[in-house]
Amino acid sequence: MTIKEEIIKHIQREIGKKKLPFTNKNWEVQSLRYSEQGDYATNLALIVGKEENIPSLELAQKMAKAFNQSEDFRVEAVAPGFINFTLTQFFLNQQLTKVSEGGNFDTNLFKGKSSPRIQIEFVSANPTGPLTLGNGRGGFIGDVLANILSTSGFEVSREYYVNDAGQQILQLGRSVLGKEPIVYKGDYIEKLRSRFKDEKDPGLVGTEAAKIILNDMIKPALRKIGINFDVWFSEKDIYRQGKVEEVIQGLKKAKLVYQKEGAWWLATSQFGDDKDRVMIKSSGEKTYLAVDIAYHQEKFQRGFDKVIDIWGADHYGHIKPVKAGLQALGYKSSQLEVIIVQMVRIIKKGKTVKMSKRSGSYITLLELVEEVGNDAARFFFLNRRSGSHLDFDFDLAVKKSSENPVYYIQYAHARINSILQKIDEQEKSARINFNLLDNPSEIALMKQLFHYPEIVQEISRDYQIQRLPQYAYRLAQDFHQFYRDCPVVRVEPSLRASRCQLLLLTQNILRQSLALMGIEAPKKM
Repeated sequence: MTIKEEIIKHIQREIGKKKLPFTNKNWEVQSLRYSEQGDYATNLALIVGKEENIPSLELAQKMAKAFNQSEDFRVEAVAPGFINFTLTQFFLNQQLTKVSEGGNFDTNLFKGKSSPRIQIEFVSANPTGPLTLGNGRGGFIGDVLANILSTSGFEVSREYYVNDAGQQILQLGRSVLGKEPIVYKGDYIEKLRSRFKDEKDPGLVGTEAAKIILNDMIKPALRKIGINFDVWFSEKDIYRQGKVEEVIQGLKKAKLVYQKEGAWWLATSQFGDDKDRVMIKSSGEKTYLAVDIAYHQEKFQRGFDKVIDIWGADHYGHIKPVKAGLQALGYKSSQLEVIIVQMVRIIKKGKTVKMSKRSGSYITLLELVEEVGNDAARFFFLNRRSGSHLDFDFDLAVKKSSENPVYYIQYAHARINSILQKIDEQEKSARINFNLLDNPSEIALMKQLFHYPEIVQEISRDYQIQRLPQYAYRLAQDFHQFYRDCPVVRVEPSLRASRCQLLLLTQNILRQSLALMGIEAPKKM
């Protein structure tokens, strides 16, 4: 149970004991983190006061008095009506002892329950060229989200959707053969051209070139940056299995598809879309919408409770139509979650590095990783909300100093290892008394450790990956402050053993946080 959950239970228990007439369930408890007014706060008085027409601060003061009967928390009301909880030294020591005995912080959301099945589809770059920076950003986000959901108890499957059918494959073939319009350019196209100089059919060339790009460029690049998939799903299989036709017939039977101007339209406006969408063009060609709805239905037919797609910003307008199509088939809108990933710019020496995919002059993901390293690339891509544009500071990413946030975190892990190596095992196992840890830097570090399971569980609910690297940085900050204020080696045995245990727990959480991000936790630097 997290500290936040402990406080929620404490509030519920006190409400029940004192038979307070509060039935509203929309209140919540939030971590304040670094606030001088407390460690956690609830908006209960604000919610109830508004509904009952009672001044919120007055109600908060009454509640704080009612909740304050505990040696675990100090409770006070603050304007305009929040109730703040400050963890006591007694509570921290008690919780730290439990964790030390158990050896870990529990992040599982489904203890004793069956695990929901989640599929995450990410990267899914067309096999028409090397992976771009945008592919990398979505790739790292998907990879880390899968790690976090797994450690939270979900059953996770990672999938790459191979777009190996459609116009882009024909365009690839024409580009390789040098036939106008040439859409794809670059050295890799020139190399492919030499392999197909005796071929003339752009469809055949495109199909074979796509296989080469997938197997010789995309898959090796993904392996090098530590991204692995459970399933590689071919778009062609959707057609081979008759899934597209199955969906269209099902929608026609439900009278949700109609004909207009020679085309077949899906009535997506009945399910929240701003307009109806074409499923079959007047030429008889099926649109991407038809294929995507069929593909997503196939995912749910495999037994997934929820599907998470990670798409580039250029696909934003496709979210409502796909969700509407799935609703038309009887699925809930909430069963599909789409995370939009915005563009990446490389900033080098204060200037934006110009890139143009169409001209063939752009930095590939692999080129960036080879220059800055996989750890820095991952951290910088993960450290900002996916829906925000990312300016990648190249000069900062290559620095080997505390200015570089990933170096700063890794150095904290290595420094702890260095300290612990100076103390023999017998000294580490001397009598541990967490009551001795009353320095403000020790208390700050202890409190930060207890945020770890909360961060993991919050990400498992809202998919805001940036919380993890930001948390790891805050933990490293608190450790470095502890290091400045609290000597470990040259203190009396009981205090040394207690501080060693605190360091072991800190090192463990740093290592787990870095592992979830796919970043190395070095023992020395």
